[in-house]
Amino acid sequence: MVAQGFTVDLNKPLVFQVGHLGEDYQEWVHQPIVSKEGPRFFESDFWEFLTRTAWWAIPSIWLPVVCWFISMSYRMGHTPLELFLMVVFGVFVWTLLEYTLHRFLFHIKTKSYWGNTLHYLLHGCHHKHPMDSLRLVFPPAATAILLFPFWNLIKLFATPSTTPCLVGGGLLGYVMYDVTHHYLHHGQPSGETARNLKKYHLNHHFRIQTLGFGITSSLWDKVFGTLPPPSKVAEKR
Repeated sequence: MVAQGFTVDLNKPLVFQVGHLGEDYQEWVHQPIVSKEGPRFFESDFWEFLTRTAWWAIPSIWLPVVCWFISMSYRMGHTPLELFLMVVFGVFVWTLLEYTLHRFLFHIKTKSYWGNTLHYLLHGCHHKHPMDSLRLVFPPAATAILLFPFWNLIKLFATPSTTPCLVGGGLLGYVMYDVTHHYLHHGQPSGETARNLKKYHLNHHFRIQTLGFGITSSLWDKVFGTLPPPSKVAEKR
């Protein structure tokens, strides 16, 4: 845990320590600690509370919002078939956004104090403590904040009556992503498809962090050439 003369004390809140690692942060954060006990992030109980979210909170909070968005487009005259197609398109767009964020933002290389600190909060903590179940999903407060600019972005390309349903589809894709992500880490899938997806994702964590950015599927890894070698995906941990 020593880098550039600095020692990360895992018994103390981590967020304001990791920035001191400098250029060695990337190596440190990709050496996972496999424990169901998550670290403490902040001294403040309030800020610590905001970093912890049970997986079931995501569908409980956001699925009613998805239904409300879809109903808005329905009340503005769209048929069930049109609503279905818009939702499917929204989910499809989310899968690309999921891949893009994971590859280019969550795995951005940082070395400055604040760069390391922000990256750790965003995604580094998940790679350092991949089995921390309360930090596997995105905090609802952060999702609510990001939903506003996402809505306004969709408005630039869609009509007033289609915007709610398209946003609802994207939000549904996000819910599917977060629930799937939690399941891949803590579930014990019996079906072959789910087992392969679990191996695929854990390969990203424990073998090749620079490949395999898809969570809900490997589609965009295949499209953009970031698919891990088959031998690596097939191996068991």
